Amino acid sequence: MQSKAGKIIISGKPIDDHTRCAHYHSLLDIIAIKFKCCDQYYPCYYCHQEVADHPAGLWKKNEYNTNAIFCGICFNEMSIAVYKDCNYQCPFCNSLFNPECVNHDHFYFEQ
Repeated sequence: MQSKAGKIIISGKPIDDHTRCAHYHSLLDIIAIKFKCCDQYYPCYYCHQEVADHPAGLWKKNEYNTNAIFCGICFNEMSIAVYKDCNYQCPFCNSLFNPECVNHDHFYFEQ
């Protein structure tokens, strides 16, 4: 999948144009995460696990200013810090993100 701008490729198993995947596909599951280990966007940890030929890496706290979150509605990238501070609402288009994603932070981000 590519964004409208044609710059972001979402790897893994996306099932629609808003980054929903075979594993997470509610109306609120509209982000993709750039994995530190391979610099590729995936809809979720499980998509990465099923497709990549390497283990997932964690973003360290001192790297939270890196653009690594992609909104599947407005196709904007944001930093991890902005995402963690946005109260599960895109700062660009106000679309709501799934607040349950916090339960998976340990797959992506150093705690």
